[in-house]
Parts: sequence; C-alpha cells; structure tokens
Amino acid sequence: MPRFRYKARSSRGDALTGEIEAPSAEAVAGQLLSGGVTPVDIVEVSPSRDVWTDFKKILGADRPGLDDLILLCRQLHALTRAGVPITRGIAGLSETTRNVVLREVLEKIQAELEAGRELSYAMGQYPTVFTPLMISMVRVGENTGRLDEAFGQLAQYLELDRDTRDRVKQALRYPSFVLAAISAAIVVVNIWVIPRFAAVFKSMHVELPWQTQLLIGISEFMQTNWQYLLGAGVIGFIAARQYVRSPDGKYRWDKFKLRIPVTGSLVLRATLSRFARAFAMATRAGVPLIQTLTTVARAVDNDYVGERVLSMRNAIERGETLTRTAVATGLFTPLVIQMLSVGEETGGVETMMAEVADFYDRQVEYDLKNLSGALEPILIVAVGVLVLILALGIFLPMWDLGQAAIGRPG
Repeated sequence: MPRFRYKARSSRGDALTGEIEAPSAEAVAGQLLSGGVTPVDIVEVSPSRDVWTDFKKILGADRPGLDDLILLCRQLHALTRAGVPITRGIAGLSETTRNVVLREVLEKIQAELEAGRELSYAMGQYPTVFTPLMISMVRVGENTGRLDEAFGQLAQYLELDRDTRDRVKQALRYPSFVLAAISAAIVVVNIWVIPRFAAVFKSMHVELPWQTQLLIGISEFMQTNWQYLLGAGVIGFIAARQYVRSPDGKYRWDKFKLRIPVTGSLVLRATLSRFARAFAMATRAGVPLIQTLTTVARAVDNDYVGERVLSMRNAIERGETLTRTAVATGLFTPLVIQMLSVGEETGGVETMMAEVADFYDRQVEYDLKNLSGALEPILIVAVGVLVLILALGIFLPMWDLGQAAIGRPG
C-alpha cells in the first residue's frame, strides 16, 4: 500500500506533519478531516530502493519459505479466533512481517479484501506463495464459518511437513558433503599435485605405466581447457535447472528421484506421508473427495506422484472405490491398502489416512536412522577407488624408479 507524507493544520492552527499508509491521497485527506485536521499538502513517498533486496527477489531467494507460512497461519489463527476482522488482521501482519515478498503480497491481499473479494480468492492470485491446499482450506473455512480452525490445521500440517523435509535434508547432508569433498580433491590433485609429479617424471626420461600416462593426460587436459570446462559446467547447470523447471523436465526428475538407489524409497515415503496427511486434513475439513484429490495432487510437490493421484480421481469419477484406485497406482503398501479398505467400510477414511501418514512418518524416521549406515560403504568404496587410482598412477612409477636406482651398479 502506498505511503503519503502530509502537512496539515489543527483546529487551533498548529502545523502538523506525518506519514500515513492509504490507498490514495483522497483517502489520506478523508482520514485527516475525520480527525478534525485540515490537510495542506499530501505527497506520496517513493519507497527506498534496496539493490540487494531487488536482486534476491529476481533470483527468487526471498520467496516466503515454510517458516514464513507457518508463522503467518499461526498469527491468522490467533487473530481470527480472537474475533479480529480479517482485513484489519492482514493489515497488521503486512506491517510486521520481515519477508519482503510476503509483505507485498499481504498488502495486495488487503486491497482485494477492501474491494469486497474473499480471502481465498485473493490468496489464489499468488500461486507461487500459497499452495492449492492452503487456498482450498481457507475457502472451506470461509464457507463453514470456521476460518480459525482452518488456519490452525494448516499451521500443524506445515509444521509436520517442514519437520519431515528437514529430517531428509539432514540425512542427505553428510553424503553430499563427502561427494563434494571428493570432487574438490579430484580438481586439486589434477591441477596442482599431478603436474609436479609429471615434471619429475619428465626430467628422468623414463617410460611411464599407462595408469600414470592417463592421469597426466587428464591433468594436462584440465589445465589447458579449464575455462571451457568451467563454462560448460555453468551452462550445463543452468540448462539442467531450467529443464527441471519445465513441466516435462520436472515430471521426469520427480520420477527419477523415486528410483535412486537407497534414497529413492525414502523420498517416496516422505511424499506419500505428505499426501496422506493433506488428504486427511482436507477430508476432515469437509472438502469434497474429488476436489480433495485434485488439490492434494498439486500439493504433494512431486509431479509423478501427483499424476497417480489424479488417476485416482478419474477412476473415482467413473465409480471406482478409493481402495481399488489406490491399488491401481502401485504406490501404496498392502498394509496401507488394508487400512484404506477398513476406513471405507467404517466411514472413517480421514482417520485412516491420518494413520497412514503416521505410518509413513515412522518408516521415514527409521530409514533416516539407517541411511548413514547404508551410504557409508558406498562412500568408502568411492574414496578407496580414488586412492587406488592415485596410488597406481603416481606411486607405482616412483617405486619402479627406486628399484632401478637400487639395482644400478655403483
């Protein structure tokens, strides 16, 4: 919302100055006149430009994260439960939030609310900030008059989702660090270490083993073409990132993530936990089944799993049961299928889906505890292969030279 600086006179003729946020200069004049103050001059204040903030917005680094959305839902839950009008609550939050993008979005949502729009409609104008699940839950809360409960459930769901994501990232941090260290070691060895040994071997005029010749050839290639390799790496990274962001690339990458050895099953269980918890929350809130599946398919953050969920929706529209459609996806374990079947028979599908989410959460936690043990042998083998290559390529010719020096007659 724009900010205006005003000069005015009180009823006694005293000069007054200040700043007010309002949709227009006319609104500022109205506020001043209603307070018994006569406006003299009203000028819009141009916002200060922050180069670093603008740069982060361009890169998307300042996009609201899960922590920002959790805090927003918690605050809106408290405000709506206390009976504060939603327009006033949004206005207050827009002034206190630290995230620049979220602040601007809240200011625009406030303008939409003042124009008579519903909160769910205003949130729907910003799909990069608010997920379809959040928008659907808010819409249900508006229709049922229980908006405070909707925000409370959203906060709990987002907190659980954040905890699951953090656990997965923490488990993958160690192997990622080891792989990065191995890559850095390969670069250092080829650029600084091997050239020194190559100079020594060249001065001795001896025939080198093929392993050493291969290492020296790779090192010389990297030294000669490092700028091209660096450029190719940067271009390849940008191209891969853009491809993954495309619909076809994201679908293929999401499908590939689920098939990576060791970690693929972990990512799948975490995704299915997110699906089951979102399904249970939306169903418990009264969202129709077809709309729930449509919304959750976009909220699982995996296009491959989302496509399977949409196939469930299509089958249910044709008259199939939820259990049979779940079996057809091939994503769920037999135990989960049995739980869904019991839920349909007893009319407590949302309760059973919450149990499914807890079941997958326990599996994810168990897999995370054993992940380091499963990856350590692979990493040890990778380090061992690197050391073996260096030993054969560098120390083997040095050993041959030493043997030749010992056997040479004095």
